[in-house]
Amino acid sequence: MPLRVVLVGTGNAGRIALTQLITDPRFDLVGVGVSTPEKVGTDAGELAGLTVTTGVTAVGDIDQLLATRPDCAVYCAMGDTRLVEAMGDVQRFLEAGINVVGTSPGLLMYPWGTLPPKFFAGIEAAATAGQASLFVNGVDPGFVNDLVPFALTSTCQRVEQVRCLEIADYATYDGSTVMFDVMGFGKPLDETPMLLQPGVLGIAWGPAMRALAAGLGVQIDEITESYEREPAPESFEIAVGEVPKGSQAALRFEITGHVAGHPAIVVEHITRLRDDLRPDWARPAQAGGSYRVEITGEPSYAVDISPSSRRGDHNYAAILAGVGRVVNAIPAVVAAEPGIRTTGDLPLYTGPGLTVPA
Repeated sequence: MPLRVVLVGTGNAGRIALTQLITDPRFDLVGVGVSTPEKVGTDAGELAGLTVTTGVTAVGDIDQLLATRPDCAVYCAMGDTRLVEAMGDVQRFLEAGINVVGTSPGLLMYPWGTLPPKFFAGIEAAATAGQASLFVNGVDPGFVNDLVPFALTSTCQRVEQVRCLEIADYATYDGSTVMFDVMGFGKPLDETPMLLQPGVLGIAWGPAMRALAAGLGVQIDEITESYEREPAPESFEIAVGEVPKGSQAALRFEITGHVAGHPAIVVEHITRLRDDLRPDWARPAQAGGSYRVEITGEPSYAVDISPSSRRGDHNYAAILAGVGRVVNAIPAVVAAEPGIRTTGDLPLYTGPGLTVPA
C-alpha cells in the first residue's frame, strides 16, 4: 500500500520533490503546505509544473497537514534564514507521530558535536514521544559527504584524508535569498554575508563532516574555515539579477575537520558566476558543474560526480539529486527506529528500483 505523504515548501527543492511524490507509485500525496498566500488553493500538479490534476490543493497552515495523518512529511521549506521556525515545524510533525524527511534544517543531519544538546533536545524528545523518525540529507551537505565517501573508503586498507568538492557555476541558480543574502553574490566585498560570518561554514557543513567521521570511527576535534572572494570585472546579469562591477562574483571556501591535529575531512566549494573567473581554482568535470570526492589512502581515489537532467541544467540536476536522496529514503525512515536517523542507520540502497523503458 502506498505511504501517505505531505510536502512542506514548494521552492526549488519542493517543486522537484512534489513531482516525484505525485508520480512515484510508492507514495500517496495527501497534502501540500505553502508559505506564499497566492499559492493557497492551487492544485499540487500545477505547483509541480505537471499537466495532471491531483485534487490535492495547497494549504497555508501546518495544522491542516497534521490533520491528514500522513505516514511521513517531506520538509523542503527554507531553513537557512528561518532556522527556529523550521526546527519548530519539524518538532510538531514528530510530536504528532509523523515521520519526517527533509532537505532542511541541515543542522539535524547529524547535530551531535555541532550544537549544544539543548538546541535539539526538543527534537529528540518529540521523536521519542511520537515514536517517529527524522532524516535530513541532500547533495552537499548530503550524499556527496557521506554515502559516496563511505562506499569508497570501504574498499581501502588505510584512509588518511577525505576531501569533498563542489565545483559549480551558479549563474542559473534562481534562488535569490540563497544567492544574495546567504552567499553574498552581487554584494560589496567589504560586506560579509551570512555564510561567511565566523563559525557559520562549520555549523552548515559540520553535521555532514561529523557524520562521516563517526562512520569512519573517529571524532573531529576542531573545525577550521577559510575563504577567498573574487570581484566581478564588470557588471553582468545572472538568473536572479545584476552582479555589479566590483561585487562578489566567485567564491571559494574550505572547511577542515581536524582529528588529533590532522586535517582528516575537508569540504571545499568553488562557486563561480562566470566560467572565466579564477581559472586557477579547480575546474568541474563537466560544463557548468560537478562534484568530486578525493580519498587519500591505500588505495587513493579521485571520483567525479557529474549530475545531469533531461529537464534542466547542472544546477537543476544537483537539486534533483539532493531531493531524490530524501524522498527515496521515505520507506526506510518510516520503518526505522524513532529518533534522528543518519545515512549510517539506513539501508545501503533506498532507491526506486529499475525502470525498463517500454
